[in-house]
Amino acid sequence: MDFVFKRTYRGALRAVILDWAGTTMDYGCFAPAVVFIEVFKRQGVEITVAEAREPMGAHKKVHIRAISKIPRVAQAWQDVKGQPCTEDDIEAMFQAFVPLQLDCLADYADLIPGTLEACADFRERGLKIGSTTGFTGEMMELLKGEAAKRGYIPDSSVCATDVPAGRPHPWMCLQNAVNLEIYPMEAIVKVGDTLPDISEGLNAGMWTIGLAVTGNEFGMTEAEIAAMDPDDYETSRDRAYGRMAQTGAHYVVDTIADVPPLLDQINARLAAGERP
Repeated sequence: MDFVFKRTYRGALRAVILDWAGTTMDYGCFAPAVVFIEVFKRQGVEITVAEAREPMGAHKKVHIRAISKIPRVAQAWQDVKGQPCTEDDIEAMFQAFVPLQLDCLADYADLIPGTLEACADFRERGLKIGSTTGFTGEMMELLKGEAAKRGYIPDSSVCATDVPAGRPHPWMCLQNAVNLEIYPMEAIVKVGDTLPDISEGLNAGMWTIGLAVTGNEFGMTEAEIAAMDPDDYETSRDRAYGRMAQTGAHYVVDTIADVPPLLDQINARLAAGERP
């Protein structure tokens, strides 16, 4: 008879990797969206907030390229410029994006309610805290400084320019694992508010938790959400939950404040021999 032996990790979680805008700070994930709109406007092409948000989570240059390929935007560009958007155009918009984003990042650096409390819970569990972002290194340094002023200091921060490719590729998550000296990958959970956040975690072999309300899926301030008609809120919330679940998120909750109880569930699944 033939036998195959399988090695299974049955220990507890060892680390959590968090996104930035829309997950730990910048409720509604506004900082990138407003700048994408401005960059295209300077080219004579008006884009909607929804179009600006559609590729959210990717490296910002990749994000600009993705916006330019949205059929309505591509046609608008053709109408204004008389030719399709080129790689030179994308590079020019990215170069314009960087200083504009740096100028306004600090205005959107307030922590999302529950961030410090959740991180305190992670620390009590002995978890290390990593982070990933589609921002550039220069933007990341600014954000880290603003976050530190507010009491949030992750153990590792990796941005899209630190690795061969950003989301949905797993490299930022894997680089965090290296920086944190944590393995196996099933001992790590990735938390974020965008679909690419979920994809990068899945591609890295990690557990994933999507945040449906505080980030890009809603794209609204806390006050705007509080003022919503209850039925409209539930419709938007159901849509966000559905999109994240369809992407493959192991769990979906409203905010980072809802994450700690899920870690107990994941630990129980690990103890039972489950993997992401």
